[in-house]
Amino acid sequence: MRRSGSTGQRLIAIFLLGVVLLNYPILSLFAHPGEAGGAPLLVYVFAVWLALIGFMAYAVERSGD
Repeated sequence: MRRSGSTGQRLIAIFLLGVVLLNYPILSLFAHPGEAGGAPLLVYVFAVWLALIGFMAYAVERSGD
């Protein structure tokens, strides 16, 4: 199964988006000491993770057309 060049480029772009969104400066925006157990940070991380999986699935499925 060989991926086209555009699919590979999309996957690399999604990876880089994930690196930016899950990097320290962005994560520090959601980590407040007054929050109970860091719940907003945990929700943010799982939301970004789920979105990245969805974007990757869309990019891979779209290449089959």
